Amino acid sequence: MQSDPLAIDLLGVPLKNPVIAASGTFGFGREYAALFDVSRLGGISGKGLTLFGSPGNDGARICETPAGMLNSIGLENPGVRKFAEEEAPFLRSLGPAVLCNLGGHSEEEYIEGARQLNAADFDFLELNISCPNVKNGGMAFGMTPESAADITKKVKAVTNRPLIVKLSPNAPELVAVARACESAGADALSLVNTFLGMAVDVRAKRAVFDNVYAGLSGPAILPIALRMTHQVCRAVQISVIGMGGISSAEDALRFIMVGASAVQVGCATFAHPAAMLDIIDGLSDYCKTENLGSIHDVCGII
Repeated sequence: MQSDPLAIDLLGVPLKNPVIAASGTFGFGREYAALFDVSRLGGISGKGLTLFGSPGNDGARICETPAGMLNSIGLENPGVRKFAEEEAPFLRSLGPAVLCNLGGHSEEEYIEGARQLNAADFDFLELNISCPNVKNGGMAFGMTPESAADITKKVKAVTNRPLIVKLSPNAPELVAVARACESAGADALSLVNTFLGMAVDVRAKRAVFDNVYAGLSGPAILPIALRMTHQVCRAVQISVIGMGGISSAEDALRFIMVGASAVQVGCATFAHPAAMLDIIDGLSDYCKTENLGSIHDVCGII
């Protein structure tokens, strides 16, 4: 029996395909499970968690932009304990691999959150050191190689799962940050998170968001995200998960061709909930037309 050309092994965990729902865009799968067959996905990265939970930011949280959107959600989440008790079992029941995305406002929160999550049922810990729309912490840990390496090393010491570190495109030296995380023990990297942006309401004569700045995502960021993924893939030896504006199989292939082992899809699901299924089908068709035994036959060819 011929194996599925889309099936991959990510850090020792089998995935049906390299298409993963991106953190912050898919909740914990409950809403989308009512709309399409989420069991077909390769993985789901759950909504970003903090140790104690958070109500998120006040004021406007979403603003559409040309070919994208700005968000200032602010890591609204139920907290680590509730995730472990209620959301992780549901995510597991859906079938895809489960990534637990962990953020924090302090080093202590990251470490204790990772420690408590050891008892939960999931496959990968995705360490979010790149969120641009919280007032304290988050992106600050991913802005320099030194701070990124420090938090990576400390979380790696307490977690019992493969550690994926999610990088910020806003870091002045992204490649140096990536190498520092690899040296500190990261098993894989995911990038990019949203770009720091801003919106102004000209009628109200004020910034749209209470936090003033917010995270830009969507097709507008794809060329930059692709370039950054290419640079990081060339600089490290560990696996890389690419993301940033992916909305088609061709987009996913671009990230795979520059070296990404898997991809995450976010904004596309807002406009078309089943977009990831179309991407999976498109990747399967590509493997057939190109006579590929595995999608990874084209991984890193550029």
